[in-house]
Amino acid sequence: MSIVKPFRALRPRKSLVDRVASPPYDVVDRAEAKAMAAGNPISFLHVAKAEIDFPDEVPPDGEQVYLKARANLQRMLDAGVFRKEETPCLYIYRQQMGAHRQYGVVAAVPVEAYESGMIRRHELTLKEKEEDRTCHIDTVGAQTGLVFLTYRQDPAIDGIVGSVVGRDPEYDFRAADEIGHTVWVVSDKEEIALIREVFRKVETLYIADGHHRAAAAATVARRRKERNPDHRGDEEYNFFMAAIFPHDQLKIMDYNRVVKDLNGLSVPAFLDRVEERFVVREDGEPKSPEAPHSFGMYLQGKWYLLETREMPDPEKDIIGSLDVSILQEQLLGPVLAIGDPRTDHRIRFVGGARGMRELERLVDSGGHVVAFALHPTTIGELMAVADRGRIMPPKSTWFEPKLRGGIFIHCLEDF
Repeated sequence: MSIVKPFRALRPRKSLVDRVASPPYDVVDRAEAKAMAAGNPISFLHVAKAEIDFPDEVPPDGEQVYLKARANLQRMLDAGVFRKEETPCLYIYRQQMGAHRQYGVVAAVPVEAYESGMIRRHELTLKEKEEDRTCHIDTVGAQTGLVFLTYRQDPAIDGIVGSVVGRDPEYDFRAADEIGHTVWVVSDKEEIALIREVFRKVETLYIADGHHRAAAAATVARRRKERNPDHRGDEEYNFFMAAIFPHDQLKIMDYNRVVKDLNGLSVPAFLDRVEERFVVREDGEPKSPEAPHSFGMYLQGKWYLLETREMPDPEKDIIGSLDVSILQEQLLGPVLAIGDPRTDHRIRFVGGARGMRELERLVDSGGHVVAFALHPTTIGELMAVADRGRIMPPKSTWFEPKLRGGIFIHCLEDF
């Protein structure tokens, strides 16, 4: 079985792609999405995050929101914004952020590979978020967001991708955040067969980002199979849409933390507790830690550098040796009483793309008291955790650039 399958993507007309394409639904909140889509009726946020078309008191996970998403997609189809590929295709998707470039293959991948563990995960999913995307996919009748997968780099795949990108692209635009997005369509049957063949040698894929989208796709597949008395196994709901990048091209950024209070401690008492577990130095500069197992801390207008006194052995405890675990187990938990960072409302997570100045702003504005900057988790650590069937702590990785929504849609039914 090849891990990649061509599909007939629903995608925007070339002249409209920059107006349609939008950030993923889960990296912008409702207010941000409303502002981005204001005055642009063909922004894909009207499909991926249809709650922006309702008053704020309407919950984002209500049936009327999912029905609105489907209606918005149909409205855009009727207006000629999207067209469906005449034959199944694969796609090469390049993203450029500054000097950084990454090239991925966009394809349909089998839900069976996800359920069997050939596609490995490293995060837990939250039931409510998984159900939200499940209802969205099932109601809309399409997967509207890419799952971000990675694999260990393969020279044969690099060579084929390199030959494709020497041609003129179908799309080439720069989004408002200055990220470049370029797409090549692979429609030639022989070329598709060659790509599928080289991917047969890829033993494992890893979810980099999109755990909830993948889990939701698997749930939709099970539900549609149950509803289909003539189920064959080749229906489109048995596959989900993914962008698959080699591991050596990915960029993982820091995923930082801010906390609203010091758990009743005075600043001197808090610093004393921190010094029991870390070497503490006044650093003076707002910067990310330059090495693993050290942390930046912003408190009362000052930056400190924390270096752990006790380092777990990664061979014996791969999870405990991660920087996100060290911070949680040695400081956030015992000192600040953050027991479960997934549910504790006193902590907030800030992607590294927002920079150290965002951590300063959150603390200086008075909404939070202390911020922590972490060294990025590595792709090697991610793969090692997934290979051992383990789960990373919440908010361990922040990948940049983000995959743009609305460039590709995988239809589960006829439109």
